[in-house]
Amino acid sequence: METKKIFVINGGQIFGHSGGRFNNTIFNATIDFFANQPGFEIRSTDINEDYDPGQEVEKYIWADVIIYHTPIWWFQVPHGLKKYIDLVFTQGHQNGIYKSDGRSADNPAINYGTGGLLHGKQYMITSSWNAPATAFTMPGEFFNERSVDDGVLFGLHRMNAFTGMKPLDGIHFHDVEKNADIVNDIKLYRNHLNKIFIKKTQNNEHLSNCYN
Repeated sequence: METKKIFVINGGQIFGHSGGRFNNTIFNATIDFFANQPGFEIRSTDINEDYDPGQEVEKYIWADVIIYHTPIWWFQVPHGLKKYIDLVFTQGHQNGIYKSDGRSADNPAINYGTGGLLHGKQYMITSSWNAPATAFTMPGEFFNERSVDDGVLFGLHRMNAFTGMKPLDGIHFHDVEKNADIVNDIKLYRNHLNKIFIKKTQNNEHLSNCYN
């Protein structure tokens, strides 16, 4: 079995009234899940702890899959996670994450966003919200029936696309302040990881064996 390398980032910043506990719990559940499965190697970063941007670039280069865990504050990722991205991606310019914006001086109107160096890698995003799921799906509610991924997280998805990475299905946790159910959320999350990383791998191996 080929080993798959997983890099997990905890963007659950400790700030103000936020203790970062929910995302820290999900972060630890991710590490625990892969530590107890054969065929995976894990590296991780908690943005609340000191980190070296150069070493973080190496983790991106090393990994097959990057998993981001982030709360949403004021319809954006926390400033600590944004700072992490700014520092690490700047360090990774022409150094493993991206070469350029992909355009040439001969025809600068085309090929923007094609200069990434992380092709062949995948990423997954989990996010946590005070907003209930119905705020995204019900007519007349706040997000005008626009999904998390096509709305607030659109920029984060395009950031990863800029590097050449492809998305895996993420999972979003809603109503975590007023109506949290951490036991059920962890159960749903473990099922999600199993579906994405274990069953999909097994299915791919089965198909490969059929054609060998």
